[in-house]
Amino acid sequence: MQIHYQDVPAYTTKDGSIIRELMHPSQQGNKHQSLAEATIPAGSKTALHLHRSAEEIYHVMQGEAQMTLGIKVFTIKPGDTILIPALTAHCVDNQSNEDVIILCACSPAYQHADTELLDD
Repeated sequence: MQIHYQDVPAYTTKDGSIIRELMHPSQQGNKHQSLAEATIPAGSKTALHLHRSAEEIYHVMQGEAQMTLGIKVFTIKPGDTILIPALTAHCVDNQSNEDVIILCACSPAYQHADTELLDD
């Protein structure tokens, strides 16, 4: 199955990032995972959150930001790949002047109900 980027609408997730679901079971019929592009606009931060069952892999395509992963805080930049185990608190803080773009693979596939917001 082929998906055309321009045909994929963007939406905002519970954590505040702008998402394009490039491949998701609810749309394309794949079974066990999803692939999305997340944009964290310049000067913004996603909410600290975790996923109860989904493991995520982030691959940074553009921009530089600070990432919180559990108790660690570190810089992410293009070419970096980060594993986010299920039940691990995480967020991305983009205080630069450039949008951060991340490819996000989730297994099982992303579901809003699997996201627990941790920020007050």
